[in-house]
Amino acid sequence: MTYNTELLDRTKRHPEKQKNPDRPMGRKPEWIRAKAPVGKTYKETKNLVQGLKLTTVCEEAGCPNIGECWEKKHATFMVMGEICTRACSFCNVATGKPDELDKMEPLRVGVAVEKMGLEHVVITSVDRDDLQDGGARHWVKTIEAIRFKSPGTTVEILPGDFKGDFNAIDAVANAKPDVFNHNLETVPRLYPTIRPGARYFRSLRLLERVKDIDPMMFTKSGLMVGLGETKEEVAQVMDDMRAAKIDFITIGQYLQPTPKHAPVDRFWTPDEFKQLERMAKAKGFLMVSATPLTRSSYHAGDDFARLKAAREAKMATQVAE
Repeated sequence: MTYNTELLDRTKRHPEKQKNPDRPMGRKPEWIRAKAPVGKTYKETKNLVQGLKLTTVCEEAGCPNIGECWEKKHATFMVMGEICTRACSFCNVATGKPDELDKMEPLRVGVAVEKMGLEHVVITSVDRDDLQDGGARHWVKTIEAIRFKSPGTTVEILPGDFKGDFNAIDAVANAKPDVFNHNLETVPRLYPTIRPGARYFRSLRLLERVKDIDPMMFTKSGLMVGLGETKEEVAQVMDDMRAAKIDFITIGQYLQPTPKHAPVDRFWTPDEFKQLERMAKAKGFLMVSATPLTRSSYHAGDDFARLKAAREAKMATQVAE
């Protein structure tokens, strides 16, 4: 008997989606095409990640930029395992019951950052609703391990919402990451079908809370377009982000991972992304990244340098006035 291994893998990774009808994935426009992962440095990065038994969101989420980023030794590490307790309809990370936390993982992440000689590192995670603190202590240990092994590296984190638990949020923020990122992902109207385990205003309040704890900590959030949102809804989300004092917004095109995931409503054109960029800048964000292939950690190191420069320029202008 012959099995379709791709189908079996999809069933294992996303059991909750198997009742969904297959949605045609269609052909991507030419401006979406990304280069295939090749090159010596890409292979070196892959070998290091595998050798230290680390998980990356680059692989788990099927990021289209993996070839470019890994060739530059830019890998986004994903902590707390590779199984998420939530089942967002856009996400390709496996869903199910996670394993116990690996107590040595924070140190291995620190070692990887040191060996790769990273100036800036991005760490994300699965949602761990099975843990009382949502994994906050593990986050703190990971940040501390990076500071210990590679003190010159700036740290950007992309955690879940901790179910809005301020004690967990405060603990992670007080570990002093350089950038606290948490993606809103989509507009409020689409949350019930696209991000059913999350709450729009809970995510906004998380980022606002980080600013309450440390007004100088950079905050960042991202949106996907192409799920059925309107430009007016995107503009409202931008206003909500600015009300929460978010510094940096990323906007990218949603790409359907498998036929069982949420379908692409439409592909926004490069010109429309430029319009979104202008709109966001006009609303006062310090930093905007809006292109079809933009993802939360895409060019994060270069963007962090520009983010600091933008803040310094703004503060200089305010002093002059």
